Amino acid sequence: MEKRLSHFLNYISVEKGLSKNTIESYERDIKKYISYLKEQDIDFANTTRKEIISYLLYLNKAGLSPASAARNIVALRSFYKFLLSEKEFSSDPTENIESPKKWQRLPKTLGYDEIERLINHNKGSDPSGIRDDAMIELLYASGLRVSELVSLKMSNVNLEAGYLITIGKGKKERIVPIGEVALGKIQKYLFSGRAGLLKGRASDYIFVTWSAKPMTRQGFWKLIKKYAKEAGIKKPISPHTLRHSFATHLLEHGADLRAVQMMLGHSDISTTQIYTYVTRERLKKVHSEYHPRR
Repeated sequence: MEKRLSHFLNYISVEKGLSKNTIESYERDIKKYISYLKEQDIDFANTTRKEIISYLLYLNKAGLSPASAARNIVALRSFYKFLLSEKEFSSDPTENIESPKKWQRLPKTLGYDEIERLINHNKGSDPSGIRDDAMIELLYASGLRVSELVSLKMSNVNLEAGYLITIGKGKKERIVPIGEVALGKIQKYLFSGRAGLLKGRASDYIFVTWSAKPMTRQGFWKLIKKYAKEAGIKKPISPHTLRHSFATHLLEHGADLRAVQMMLGHSDISTTQIYTYVTRERLKKVHSEYHPRR
């Protein structure tokens, strides 16, 4: 089984060009599935649709989020299709299995007042504070994934034209516009903050630490949680919360769904459509609270 998995991981890396993070996620999910089969004394070679459904029920009982369960089934579907192409299976047991994404909870977002409090919160006037302010503003203004944010290089941003180029999932390149406020904060950081962090050292990355190394996802995660707490935001927050808020607020203000899809880098518009449900739920809540004949 290890040999099969190794061949599959090499295939999705070389042939499919999937990102390192995606490959690592697939590997974890498939190994978890294989462990489950062993615990249930089920031979992998004899797995059918029944075993897949049982596994999804197991994940649900274990408290796995619908989004994570959906990622699991995507990993398994890819693995079985690979084995099918290698003639190791005669049929795909994941075929016609409903994606758990259809069961998913609505993404958590921040309200406009919470966004204002987070963005306007004083993060300090030293180089790291100026950097943090620019990063948080840019994340909300662009809807980037945190991995895309920390991977930005100087060559990726066009300050004059007001846009950036990022490489998303599947190594797909996309152009994302930068708002005037975010652009101003980036310029302030580049001209009066970044040099103080680098102290004469060189780096291709835009957002760097005091050691002149690129900011990490984990490092930025800790920063955004710290500032949210200081700003009095009670909701659990992560960098992805700002991505969700970016998409939801755009749609609430009448943005075209296809345009939001392009800015987020979603390959399938059905992924973007989840945000339309968020706006509907918010409208229903407003109506319930304020309509005189509710």
